[in-house]
Amino acid sequence: MTVDRRYHITTFGCQMNKADSERMAGIFEDMGFLWSETPDEADVVLYNTCTIRDNAEQKVYSYLGRQAKRKQSEPNLTLVVAGCVAQQEGEALLRRVPELDLVMGPQHANRLQDLLEQVFAGNQVVATEPIHIVEDITKPRRDSKITAWVNVIYGCNERCTYCVVPNVRGLEQSRTPEAIRAEMEELGRQGYKEITLLGQNIDAYGRDLPGSKPDGRHLHTFTDLLYHVHDVPGVERIRFATSHPRYFTERLIQACAELPTVCEHFHIPFQSGDNEILKAMRRGYTHERYRRIIDKIRHYVPDAAISADAIVGFPGETEAQFENTLKLVDDIGFDQLNTAAYSPRPGTPAALWESQLSEEVKSDRLQRLNHLVAQKAAERSQRYAGRIEQILVEDQNPKNPKQVMGRTRSNRLTFFEGGLAVLKGTLVDVEITEVRAFSLTGIPKSN
Repeated sequence: MTVDRRYHITTFGCQMNKADSERMAGIFEDMGFLWSETPDEADVVLYNTCTIRDNAEQKVYSYLGRQAKRKQSEPNLTLVVAGCVAQQEGEALLRRVPELDLVMGPQHANRLQDLLEQVFAGNQVVATEPIHIVEDITKPRRDSKITAWVNVIYGCNERCTYCVVPNVRGLEQSRTPEAIRAEMEELGRQGYKEITLLGQNIDAYGRDLPGSKPDGRHLHTFTDLLYHVHDVPGVERIRFATSHPRYFTERLIQACAELPTVCEHFHIPFQSGDNEILKAMRRGYTHERYRRIIDKIRHYVPDAAISADAIVGFPGETEAQFENTLKLVDDIGFDQLNTAAYSPRPGTPAALWESQLSEEVKSDRLQRLNHLVAQKAAERSQRYAGRIEQILVEDQNPKNPKQVMGRTRSNRLTFFEGGLAVLKGTLVDVEITEVRAFSLTGIPKSN
């Protein structure tokens, strides 16, 4: 293969997709490809897709259309669709976009080289069959030099009625604690200061692993995994996402309170504040149970930041049920909340229900929820005023080149004056002088 072949990856969607894209970029580089900033100058264009909501999926098709057109005048262009739309649509994608060379589901990310070689041999390839995920022997081309993702469990066995993830990402498969720790140790050696452990449903970690080690130690819950990896040399901070209220345990909260590297930030989606809607969503908990979890977190880790996900306009949701969601948000006071209007997804039960709400109702509820979220986040931010927070410097403030930016342990974005060349990747004590709903500004304290 000639050295000057170029590849480009466009990533849509969640952190899992970003992690998958970094691994696929690593495979391209091993194959001798160079990164191209723009898809229009690349020999291989890969779209790593998301199907969680319809608008993300439609965006993929418009990008693809452009490249398919380009291929008509540049027949050597290789077009790849990876990720969740690929898994969901499979061969139907080839009928829709015949110019495609490779359609591959998320479970096949580590097989990219093998699949591309089949394409270069003249085949059109669809890889969407369920497989046991190949262990991560690839070296990701990571977007950051300071923070990194590490997958701990792939897939999801839950069957929430609105969610397409189990259909497209497959059943749960946990990596072994040894493989996870080895990857983290390598990152520590490379100078990474912060690692986010990823799983679609991270609390399910280990359920599919054999029970214990010969010395009798059990390493088959996510909490056990935290105890196994919390002291990796060089790694100063550990985060994790995403938790599920059905499996979230008090022992996990205690571990977070006890282990100095684990950050005081919990991301626990609640989706709705109404029990009837939660039941229709098949979430497996009540709003009372969710509130008890938050109470326990605030008991053990009083200053913890809590973020979540919520859906408005689920089929059949009444105004009173939506108000139960508003009440939950008002009572708890989240530091951050990812909100979305319900979007029917192919192959999910809720998409077929007749009780769909109008776009106007969904949009109105989303606006009202977002207004409350911003108000509560601004109130939560007040606690940072005048405090000294430790910031891990990641980058320059794109709006002010005199400032650098990074995050508190509780995941609040923070800006302060300083030179990136000197500060990047360091931990700096910063006195907070300005608070906003979702970010802070401060001045560095001389150590």
